Amino acid sequence: MSTTHCFRSGTVVAELLSTDKFDAIRETIRRAPVFRALADVSRFEEAVIERERQHSTGFGHGVAVAHGRVEGVSRVLIGLGISRLGIPFDAPDGEPVRLLFVIASPPSLSLEYLQTLSTLVRCLREKEDRDLLLDSPNPKETERRIRASFLAGLERFEEPLPRSAG
Repeated sequence: MSTTHCFRSGTVVAELLSTDKFDAIRETIRRAPVFRALADVSRFEEAVIERERQHSTGFGHGVAVAHGRVEGVSRVLIGLGISRLGIPFDAPDGEPVRLLFVIASPPSLSLEYLQTLSTLVRCLREKEDRDLLLDSPNPKETERRIRASFLAGLERFEEPLPRSAG
C-alpha cells in the first residue's frame, strides 16, 4: 500500500488556536505544510467543511477525522491538529476534540483511503496511544509517534488472513 508516506515531516500542528470546529479544520489545513502540495487548498478546505456540515466526523474519545476529496491529489495526505483545550465537535460521546486529523484523498473512493482511515482509527483506539500523542514534547516527536503507530497498523492490516481449517 502506498500510504507509507503518511506522517512524515510537516504533518502536525502542535497548538491549534481555534475553538470552533470549522475554524480548527481551516487552521489545520493552512498550518500543516503537508497540504501545501495541493493544487487548490481553498477547494480542499471547502470540501472538508461541506462534508463536516453534512455529518460530524468527531467519533469520540477526543478524536475527529475530517476528510475531503479533491482533484489534483494523487495519494492520501494526512495532517494532525492538536488542541490543548478541546474543540466542541458534536461527537457521539459529547467529548471535545483534542486530536483533529484532516485527510485529503483523490476524488474516487479508493482502497488506499479506506485502509488509511481504518488504520488510523485502529491506532487511536487505546487511551494510552491518544495520551502519548497529546503528551509529545514537540511536533517532530508527535510525528515520530503517530508514524510508528501508523506503520505498525499498516503491517497488521496487510497480514494475510488465517486459512480456515477444513
